[in-house]
Amino acid sequence: MLLPAEVREAIVAHARSEYPNEACGLLAVDGDGCVRRGYCLRNVDASPVAFTVDPAEHFASLTDAEEEGWTLGGSFHSHPRTAPVPSRTDVERALEPDWVYVIVGPVDGPIEVRAWRIRDGVATEEPIGEGASCH
Repeated sequence: MLLPAEVREAIVAHARSEYPNEACGLLAVDGDGCVRRGYCLRNVDASPVAFTVDPAEHFASLTDAEEEGWTLGGSFHSHPRTAPVPSRTDVERALEPDWVYVIVGPVDGPIEVRAWRIRDGVATEEPIGEGASCH
């Protein structure tokens, strides 16, 4: 997965702006698996340990991605105080086996951004290419 620097920076900024709660959003990808846009969305749970993407914002993101010829191919959220490793809840709530799940954390320390594939209850780390932009 290629995560352009500007999308990574937007995700990290969103995580910081939502601290101490979890931030969340969706990722639009092109046919090559490059993340083209990160949609920084409202966490309707407003919680430091859980997130739910605002349904209206989810639909708006889907519409925008489709208008650009992309698909929603992932989500992101932050772990305000823990490492960017899927929690048991993250694994249980991962419903799209082909999506990439990006986690930012810990927001109150040195931030890491890591990506995961979650299939059949198993989280496997996905390498992130951090190119300047997609081609």
